[in-house]
Amino acid sequence: MVTAGPGDVVAMLVFARVVERQSFTAAAKVLGLSKSGVSERVTALEEQLGARLLQRTTRRLALTPAGMAFYERCARVAAEADEAAAVAAGVGDGRPRGVVRVNAPITFAQMYLASPLARFLRAEPAVRVELSIADRHVDLVSEGVDLAIRIAGATAPLGGASLMARRLTTDRTVCCGSPAYLAERGTPRYPADLVQHTCLRYSQVRAADEWHFRDALGTFAGPGESAVGLAANNGTVLRELALAGAGLAVLPRHMVLAELAQGRLVPILEDAYRSVDLGIFAVHAHGKHPPASLRVLVEHLVAWFKKGLGDPPGS
Repeated sequence: MVTAGPGDVVAMLVFARVVERQSFTAAAKVLGLSKSGVSERVTALEEQLGARLLQRTTRRLALTPAGMAFYERCARVAAEADEAAAVAAGVGDGRPRGVVRVNAPITFAQMYLASPLARFLRAEPAVRVELSIADRHVDLVSEGVDLAIRIAGATAPLGGASLMARRLTTDRTVCCGSPAYLAERGTPRYPADLVQHTCLRYSQVRAADEWHFRDALGTFAGPGESAVGLAANNGTVLRELALAGAGLAVLPRHMVLAELAQGRLVPILEDAYRSVDLGIFAVHAHGKHPPASLRVLVEHLVAWFKKGLGDPPGS
């Protein structure tokens, strides 16, 4: 019978690998242990801690709240062990190394991440980046993501108190439509006018957060669901629909910089009303002491976006 205490570094490393690989079998292969040995280590940890760390089903593993909190500490231990092992093996030179798994929204990644990541990889050749793109809100810990780029409103949660966030830059939303659409349907002068228009909804956020305007007198909600002509879970699709004259869309300004500059989309309700302020954040679940590979990537992105998003790509 394997025994392990909450301060057992080996057990913490085993637990971290199980969470990262989402499998006892995969973790055992990486660690060079038997599947039963890995399972016994995790069970012993749970017994010592007096708390269940993992919910086991036939299809997947899920962290409990206690498991999530404990994993944050174990992940730091695992990262430091990897770096120490590389140095001891003679392949380490003190520079950051390892894999950083990054998730980002689809359109933002396509438009703004290629250049900073290319520069980062040239500067840090021992670090490998695995980039996944999705417009859904990923669970960093359960999905093995080290760093997520998130775009959020001023009051939108970033995913929980256990996450650390660094602001990369700011943006705001813009309500816009094509010249052809506005010529046919008219240009709204007040938020209340939007009920007379076809509105294109981004289904990943609440309508109240998306169609939200304010002036010196207060805030104003936009149209109700009855005015929504189409809802989609991808901003690029909504931009293309707006360009095609299908309706009005509220989009992050960075997504439509080129279209606004070229007059292919026209901003509305900007003279008297301001839409939602946005923050673009780098978010991770490694606490205040992330592994060196993650830390240098975050610092690189902070420095890169310090001057904002710049000109629209291709302009």
